[in-house]
Parts: sequence; structure tokens; C-alpha cells
Amino acid sequence: MPHVHEQLSRGAHDRLGLRRSDRDWVDRRWSDPTTRVLVVAGNRVRPVEGAPAWMRPSEAPAGDRVLLGERDGIAHFAVLLDREYAAGDPPEAWVDLRGMMPLLAGGHADGPLLLHAIGVAEWHRATRFCSRCGSPLVADAEGHERVCAEGHRHFPRTDPAVIMLITDGEPGAADERCLLGRAPRWPERRFSTLAGFCEPGETLEDAVRREVAEETGVRVGEVSYFGNQPWPLPASLMLGFVGRAESTAITCDPREMAEAAWFTRAELRAQAESGEIRLPSGVSISRSLIEAWYGGPLPGQW
Repeated sequence: MPHVHEQLSRGAHDRLGLRRSDRDWVDRRWSDPTTRVLVVAGNRVRPVEGAPAWMRPSEAPAGDRVLLGERDGIAHFAVLLDREYAAGDPPEAWVDLRGMMPLLAGGHADGPLLLHAIGVAEWHRATRFCSRCGSPLVADAEGHERVCAEGHRHFPRTDPAVIMLITDGEPGAADERCLLGRAPRWPERRFSTLAGFCEPGETLEDAVRREVAEETGVRVGEVSYFGNQPWPLPASLMLGFVGRAESTAITCDPREMAEAAWFTRAELRAQAESGEIRLPSGVSISRSLIEAWYGGPLPGQW
């Protein structure tokens, strides 16, 4: 049975990477009335009845064009606008990716296209000048490269982030526990798995061990891969792991973790039901990690 976090990438489209420099082909597809275009203003889209509002190329405003790819024989593009919402529209008519989470959580077919479009849009917003010479960058390769006057090319960035469920005790035993924490910026009662970014020259497994030690003081030994999830908020790939604790004493770094605690399966169920703790949303890989360890669905979510 698929994990809930896999809904974000279900039904991936053909990205047609080899066509991004084929101007004749791209122009023909752009002129095709069956082609669909999504306008991204800043990092926001305008939904219609909760789904992305696709339009024909002839209806799209001027902006940086991004070839997203093809699905079911139909080409899909995005057009990127600098402003946060289109002129004449109220700001509340446009929502960011978090505002589209109910759609993504339902496994909507547009999910991978939406993640692609907003991820590229976020990169364009953050990558305005060449990091080598400082000159302005312009879009190229149908939105998947940016190039300066000196010819230096820049490509979309994705930061690898590890997210991990740490366990203690005999696997499957009634007293086996998992480690969850609450970040300082989160409201009371909101708990999740630990997470952090991979540093240069570091393996993913060592990133798991380092981040857990830094945030909670718990030492981790064996680490095994669980799965991954695109998370362009703004530019991450979440790589999920399960780790086995070699120590259990918790000493939180207050800059990283407001509190952390061990939970047996029974404690986790009871506190989630009572509202004493609130677990991550169903679309997140964090939720998948927790429920895979628990052995089934759990109540409540952020």
C-alpha cells in the first residue's frame, strides 16, 4: 500500500528535458490550442474550485516561459510573473504551495506539475544575479537555466534534507519507542520527526546522526532508508530514514528544539486522540514515517 507522502509525486509527467532547447518544437507546442498554461505570480497560483487554473497559451500574460512537460499527450507550460499576484486581482485570490496542500493531499493529477512549476518559480525569484561575476541573469532552456552576459550558466537548486524517525527498544515490542520533537517556532503540542540539511562532504546517514545529536543529544547507530518526497518550500528534497538509538537521554539545543520526547505506540495513540499532541499532516513524509512505525493510521493532524 502506498504511503501518504507519495501522493505528492503520483502520476509524474514527462518533463521532456531534451526538448528545452528545441525552439521550433517548443514554438509549435506553444501555438497548439490544446496546450495548457499555468500562471505563477511570484510563488503563487490562482486556483479555480480548489485546483490550478490552467489556460490556453493565447490567454497567458507575458512572462518567463517554463516548459513543464507533457501529460497524456498534452503539453504543459508555466508563465512566471515577478509580482505576487496579477494586477487587478485581490491578493487573497492567489495562494502559495501550502495553500494548495488540500489538493495535493488528495492525490490530484496536477500535483507533480504544480510542484514543478512553483519549484522553478521559487528558484527564479532567488537567483537574480550571477554568483561568479555579479551580472544579471536571464532565463534560458525554457526556464530551466539562467545565464549571464559572460555565459555563466546556473541551474535549479535542490537542497537534500534528511528527515528521520528514531526508535529505541526491541523492534515491534510493546515498549518500543519513537523520538519526536517540537521546533521553537511551532505552537504548543505540535510534534514531528526530526529533520535537517545535509552538509558538504557528508553522507545522508551521517547527516541523520549529526542532526539528531545536535538537536536532542541522542546518539544514533544503524540508519536505514525509508523514502523521499519533493518539497519545494522553497527548494528541498526530503530524504526519509529510520534510525536506531544508541542512547536515550534527551538534551535539547534550545535554538533547534523546544522540546523532545519518547513515545510508545500506546502513548502516541492516546495523546494524538486526546489532542495532547498534534502530528504532521497526512501529505508529509513525516506522517508516513510515524504511521509506518506505528503500524496504521493515527488521529489528528496540524
